[in-house]
Amino acid sequence: MSATELRRKIADRTACVAVIGCGYVGLPLAVAFARAGFPVVALDLDEKRIAQLRKGSSYIRDVGDEELAGPVVDGRLKPTTDYDSLRAGQDFFLAFSPERIDPGNKTYRINNTAKVVGGVDPESTDLAVAILDQITDGHVHPVSSARVAELTKLLENTFRSVNIALVNELAMLCDRMNLDVWEVIDAAATKPYGFMPFYPGPGVGGQCIPVDPYYLAWKAREFDFHTKFIELAAETNLSMPFFTVGRIRKLLDDGGKPLRGARVLTLGAAFKRDIDDARYSPAVRVMEILSDQGADLQYHDPYVPSVQLEVPLFADGRGQTLQSVALEDETLRRADCVVILVAHSGIDYGRVVRFAPRVFDAVNATRGLPRNEHVERL
Repeated sequence: MSATELRRKIADRTACVAVIGCGYVGLPLAVAFARAGFPVVALDLDEKRIAQLRKGSSYIRDVGDEELAGPVVDGRLKPTTDYDSLRAGQDFFLAFSPERIDPGNKTYRINNTAKVVGGVDPESTDLAVAILDQITDGHVHPVSSARVAELTKLLENTFRSVNIALVNELAMLCDRMNLDVWEVIDAAATKPYGFMPFYPGPGVGGQCIPVDPYYLAWKAREFDFHTKFIELAAETNLSMPFFTVGRIRKLLDDGGKPLRGARVLTLGAAFKRDIDDARYSPAVRVMEILSDQGADLQYHDPYVPSVQLEVPLFADGRGQTLQSVALEDETLRRADCVVILVAHSGIDYGRVVRFAPRVFDAVNATRGLPRNEHVERL
């Protein structure tokens, strides 16, 4: 197919769009193209996922069944595990566009978030812009190559990693200085220029931020370049689960209760608030460390029903599997310490503070509640 013919098909929305990978990024993209009127092939190697999609049932919170069912029923969206490998430049045009999906974000979706795109050649870039224009309200920013587009994505995630590391390090300093890091950040955020607030926590999670800086550092070595700043930030973020557990231990010790054998209830297992994705979750890492150090551990997360802890508790190296428990008043009362690791919006933190004997808040979820001597924040 010529570029001219493909451009015509994009314009009249008869071009077939194939989306490879139907996860948190791919499925919303496939649905967006289908709802825009394009015939879409949704490709994934997971047969269970494909079977579920064929029934018009979604496994991702950001894509509702009602959004999916229509395109599947009328045949615009065809889920499959079968695809050919074709040749770039001969059978298809190739461009790279970094994903900009923020799970759980109800404000910025595919249609109103700018898309960066760069092709392996100018024609591929132009055609990628043409098709992305159909689902992004014209918010497409072309760049000169696929390599520029890829480094753009790495910069975005490394920017977050470095700035989160900065405030995480500040949180550790504020703990040493007996200052409230959250108050310091709120005060700095009143400056209308030259400052952007980032917030500390038990670490960084998700599929991108814990991984991309390391990939960029690895790639830099091909050019005899050592990314000291980026790697130091990643190391700082990796240390935060251990720092968090240290603070929990101190809170228990101050109350005359050792961590080993203490009943610890953690709130949250996802890598961020109001989603069901626990990949590279710092909350889970904190749970693993607590378990490894002898805590009697329970957790509650309304979105994550179970977690596998990678702690070699058994002779064959298997980790411990935990099931989310109901957040009942008696569960809060029985805990020696309740640790808030993810600030899910559906949890009543006033009730948590009211019934729990000790609370360690790693994410400022208790902000706005009256200060209480049995509540300690990161």
